[in-house]
Amino acid sequence: MMSSITELIETSETRIFKAVFPNTTNHYETLFGGTALQLMDEVSFICATRFSRKKVVTISSDKIDFEKPIPAGSIIELVAKVSEVGRTSCLVKVDIYKEDMYTYDREIAVSGNFKFVAIDHDKKPIPILD
Repeated sequence: MMSSITELIETSETRIFKAVFPNTTNHYETLFGGTALQLMDEVSFICATRFSRKKVVTISSDKIDFEKPIPAGSIIELVAKVSEVGRTSCLVKVDIYKEDMYTYDREIAVSGNFKFVAIDHDKKPIPILD
């Protein structure tokens, strides 16, 4: 096991890049909110799993801020990092950065938190860390 919780948090930070294609956009040609949420849940799940190395499930999401629209033709980077650790759970903060494909413009577009609980094979909560 790693030497500290701080080291586990740092090494479990997870980043995923995606291109925003028209099939993931709405009639305004911006990324569907539901697609953004699905991607955020996925990257936060990977982060929580890398942090705990246990089976985890999403138990809540907290205030998702859609600060900027993400147009088709953008590159997005999802960054997930553990921000709080409880006895059986952890909170993962996720930011989606949008980048223009042909310039260096980059800004946060969406932010939110996802809470995970570690479970055993009977789906009962267990300590998130040994």
